[in-house]
Amino acid sequence: MPGVLLGLLTWRKSAASNPNGDCVELAPLPAGGVAVRNSRAPGGTALIYTRAEMEAFLHGAKAGEFDDLVM
Repeated sequence: MPGVLLGLLTWRKSAASNPNGDCVELAPLPAGGVAVRNSRAPGGTALIYTRAEMEAFLHGAKAGEFDDLVM
């Protein structure tokens, strides 16, 4: 979804984010979903995930399911 169509959201990123601005930002949506965008393109495309999708991803990340991608 084009980011400009989302209106004003409160975006946030991890405290461990890259200081050069190469970050993923997330914002809660009024209907309960989560928007995800690239911090370098705040007006660009945002991906929209349901709460269940985000919970599944975070559970997998915490369980180490994606560790092989960064080692």
